[in-house]
Amino acid sequence: MADSYGHRPRGPLGVFRAFRWSMLGVRAAWLHESSFRLEVVLAVVLAPLSLWVGDNALERALLVGSLLIVLGAELLNSSIEAVIERYGSEHHELAGRAKDMGSAAVLMTLANAGVLWSALAFT
Repeated sequence: MADSYGHRPRGPLGVFRAFRWSMLGVRAAWLHESSFRLEVVLAVVLAPLSLWVGDNALERALLVGSLLIVLGAELLNSSIEAVIERYGSEHHELAGRAKDMGSAAVLMTLANAGVLWSALAFT
C-alpha cells in the first residue's frame, strides 16, 4: 500500500511503525497458522545446529538464511490464503490455483533448505 510520505525518508518513527506492523503479522501467523508454528520450531532447533554444521561464517549464514526464506514463503502463502478466504469459502478454480501455487512456493523453499543442509552436513 502506498504511503503518504512519497519519496521522502520515513524517519525513525515511521520505521518503528513499519516494524511494529511486521511483528503484528508474525504474531497473527503464529496464532492462526499451524504450519508457520511448525516451521518456527524447526528453525529454532536448526539455527543453533548451523554453528556445528557450517564450517565458516558463510556456510552458517546460508544455513540460517535458508530457514528464514522458508518462514518468509510461509508468511506470503498464509497471506494469499487469508485474502482468498476473505472472499468466500466456495470453490473457484483461480482461488484453488493461487493457494496451490503458494503452497508449492513453500515446498520449493523447504526443498532448497533440505538440499543446502544435506550438502553441508554430509560433505
